[in-house]
Amino acid sequence: MFGPNIGRQRYLYIHTGWGYDQVLATLKDSGYVHDATSFDILAKSAGLPAHIRPGRYQLSRGMSNFAIVRLLRRGTQAPVKLVINKLRTKKDLVALLSANLEADSAELAHMLQDSAYLSQFGLDTNTAMCAIIPDTYEFFWNTPADNVFKKMQKNYARFWSDDRRQKARAHGLTPVKATIVASIVDEETNRADDKLNIASVYLNRLEKGMKLQADPTVKFAIGDFAIRRITGAMLQYQSPYNTYQNEGLPPGPICTPSMASIDAVLNSPKTTYIYFCAKADLRGASVFASTGDEHIKNAHAYQQALNARGIH
Repeated sequence: MFGPNIGRQRYLYIHTGWGYDQVLATLKDSGYVHDATSFDILAKSAGLPAHIRPGRYQLSRGMSNFAIVRLLRRGTQAPVKLVINKLRTKKDLVALLSANLEADSAELAHMLQDSAYLSQFGLDTNTAMCAIIPDTYEFFWNTPADNVFKKMQKNYARFWSDDRRQKARAHGLTPVKATIVASIVDEETNRADDKLNIASVYLNRLEKGMKLQADPTVKFAIGDFAIRRITGAMLQYQSPYNTYQNEGLPPGPICTPSMASIDAVLNSPKTTYIYFCAKADLRGASVFASTGDEHIKNAHAYQQALNARGIH
């Protein structure tokens, strides 16, 4: 009577607020249960209707009615492993979370724009993304939006050990400011061997009161991350994130920097570098300069290389 079932889908999602009838209909419509009547009899005798627990449940091929009822009755969820890599905007984060978790996108977006909520973490609407450290996170599918953010923020707090905080202070930075610098470094290069020196350039500029003049902040300000070459007109774009127009750091990070990029800022060497640009071989490495004349020579070679390849 309670024979094995062969489901067509791997996971059953029970939404918050669902009742037994909705669960039964989903099990039947999705092919998890072939004989709804026999399943219903068993489920009711086991008290399942009064113990529906929202979540994500893994149902394997060949599971019997009894095994499915026991799994759902116990509420044994299959957690979601969510890999967060580089994100650039809060909109990106909301899209990623709402695509993988039950949390409502509107609720997530509101939370990231709620100054009072963010202030409890020492963040604001500009710096909220500082709390998102690229990593692998594990959530129950039905975790509320508030708890999702709190779990990510706890990971951020763990990352900022006393040692890292001390290194940040040595550079005159808070964890938030170090993350903002790191976000620029992260967007400048993927090369680990260049990150340390690029970080030193921006820290030297901050120390001297110079504008950062970081091209990635212009892309962020404009909102076009496909731009390959920053033009003079783009540099005039009015935004608090355009570091050609404004002194100091932008109001918030321009991406979620990797742990390696943050550590590159914290461990950046003491240099005299004020400038850098891509090497003319266009292989992705950077060349550094301590004087304007050196930089002009390096930049000219790079521009010629771009022109020769028709990159605009």
